Amino acid sequence: MSEMITADLVDLDLSAETKEAAARALAERMVTLGRVTDLEGFLADVAAREAQMPTGLDGGIGIPHCRSEHVTEPTLGFGRSAAGIDFGAPDGPADLIFLIAAPAGADDAHLTILSSLARQLMNAEFTSALRAVDDAAAAAALIRGDESPAAAASTVPEGTESADGSKNSVAVSAAASADTATGTTTDTTDTTSDTTADAGASGERPFRIVAVTSCPTGIAHTYMAAESLENAGREAGVEVVVETQGSAGFTRVDPAVIAAADGVIFAHDVPVRDKDRFAGKPTVDVGVKAGINKPAELITEVRGKAARGEVSAGSAPGTPVERSGDSAEGYGTKLRKWLMSGVSYMVPFVAAGGLLIALGFAIGGYKINKAPSVMDHFMWLQADSWGALFFQIGVVSFGFLVPVLAGYIAYGMADRPGLVPGFVGGAISLTINAGFLGGLAAGLIAGGVVIGIQKVKIPASLRGIMPVVVIPLISAAIVGFLMFVVIGKPIASAQKGMTDWLNGLTGTNAVLLGALLGLMMCFDLGGPVNKVAYTFATAGIAVASPSDSAMKIMAAVMAAGMVPPLAMALATTVRGRLFTQTERENGKAAWVLGASFISEGAIPFAAADPLRVIPSAMVGGAVTGSLSMAFGATLRAPHGGIFVVPLIGNPFLYLIAIAAGVCVTTALVVVLKGMRKQAPEGTGAGVADTAIAAKVDSKEPVAA
Repeated sequence: MSEMITADLVDLDLSAETKEAAARALAERMVTLGRVTDLEGFLADVAAREAQMPTGLDGGIGIPHCRSEHVTEPTLGFGRSAAGIDFGAPDGPADLIFLIAAPAGADDAHLTILSSLARQLMNAEFTSALRAVDDAAAAAALIRGDESPAAAASTVPEGTESADGSKNSVAVSAAASADTATGTTTDTTDTTSDTTADAGASGERPFRIVAVTSCPTGIAHTYMAAESLENAGREAGVEVVVETQGSAGFTRVDPAVIAAADGVIFAHDVPVRDKDRFAGKPTVDVGVKAGINKPAELITEVRGKAARGEVSAGSAPGTPVERSGDSAEGYGTKLRKWLMSGVSYMVPFVAAGGLLIALGFAIGGYKINKAPSVMDHFMWLQADSWGALFFQIGVVSFGFLVPVLAGYIAYGMADRPGLVPGFVGGAISLTINAGFLGGLAAGLIAGGVVIGIQKVKIPASLRGIMPVVVIPLISAAIVGFLMFVVIGKPIASAQKGMTDWLNGLTGTNAVLLGALLGLMMCFDLGGPVNKVAYTFATAGIAVASPSDSAMKIMAAVMAAGMVPPLAMALATTVRGRLFTQTERENGKAAWVLGASFISEGAIPFAAADPLRVIPSAMVGGAVTGSLSMAFGATLRAPHGGIFVVPLIGNPFLYLIAIAAGVCVTTALVVVLKGMRKQAPEGTGAGVADTAIAAKVDSKEPVAA
């Protein structure tokens, strides 16, 4: 294994003024050494990670880092800036910049070393030595661990690497704490033992905390937060055992340690795995940077909660799709995240069920919905039987749509305890014909009921059965009562009224609705507004026999969603000089993404030039949506792009509507970009790729 950092990867006089320029300067050194194969691709991955969360830390440290397929072996680049570079840290610019490049498939040994470096950055002696060292080779030796901080700080300008044989090293530290990278905290054992000894001398058992740290990449912040919490615990006389859920995997903290803990700290930016293990404890739930920057405050907070008897009845509110965020977030922001949680889980059911139903119609004809059950009548060699089979499977899949929507809205609000009342409320919504609107209401009510129950203080002896028995029983009963007796009938009436209104849309009204849906589909390219329009359309066809108006709406929504990426692909083809090289490459992929109804294919262009691209896309989307409605095009499938054109009513006119919108958007983009001074070649590539990479990492469904 070659060394991860050498003198050639160190720049003690980094002249870059921005974080992008700093990353580029250090990355170019990696390219020269063959550690990075594609400079622009790697920088796009770095920028994508930076977009998730700034990598600046208190104390003048910047740690841009990422996993990338363009990295051949784990590599560290180090730069020292006299002027300082803004990496988004609360206390100001960073003068010590580490660029951490990890291959997409880095092994545990490499990740262990990287995690140990992250922990070293919490060591003031280590960072002071890096600021004092005058020789690149000595700096590299210090970071590798070949030289102690004291020896490196005294290096003379001509400096030779210290031969003191010190093993106060990143590598040796990594070996000593190899379990840390896989989730255990071997080094914490000594810490807690010392603390316990001190507490034992005074006759008191120390306060015990179990913590979990995790970040999106799992390379740096995860381990820095762990080190920071452990250091703060030592100073406060508190036992702190940390489970690091990093890139190299994790090993669960011993259940006995959790059972003996007096409090829990979650410092994370991705969902905590197996979170229910920590239920029933005083809990502080924050982002990973809080674990790095204010560990003492977190320890004080969890001790205060323990003193007041505040415990969590279940996992702290959150969702695997999106954490509910900081407590300072407004209610509107939280509501959007809860609703998007439900939609995110619902979309796969819609896509699978809709495509199966469409396939059933394609094989068996439009009377296939009248076919008898395939349990009673199925002929292996008859196309109609296969059509009926696909149709009936699709109908069953669609039957989950509203319960899943309601269940996972409640899950987004209250975690697992919200699932039972949410699913029950959603199923009742179908029973009373309250439909999609009833599912939304049921999910929000279920989540609110569970949160209310969780706030009730109960005896410790009952905490174990609360999430499994008591909360599901009480919440399901309350939600069922409200849906059946109180609000179900008014919601069902509203649902019927909306359906009747849609069925009555003709002429100008239908065209205007198509234009509005087209504008929404192209406004944020897969974001919340786009998802509202898409969910509205799919809810209309989520029945065995949807109305003609509902199928027209679905056709208009899919057509408009295809416009932005197709238009950007066409624009990069006809006026390539207006775009950067990276954008022209993205344009090639946009052809396929647009044809497949993946609106996110236009995000790189919108992120790089939003004021020109987004309005142009919205105009083209409105044109397509209105034309699709005017032409009377219908669609039974909720997804598929050009691959479901044979299932579209009036397919020729439908394709004309898409072509018209693509041409309009392309023309507007070309005109607007031509009116400004052309950007230098390569400009904006990082921003563009950041947006699309961040979208992929968020794991949102790319349904529209």
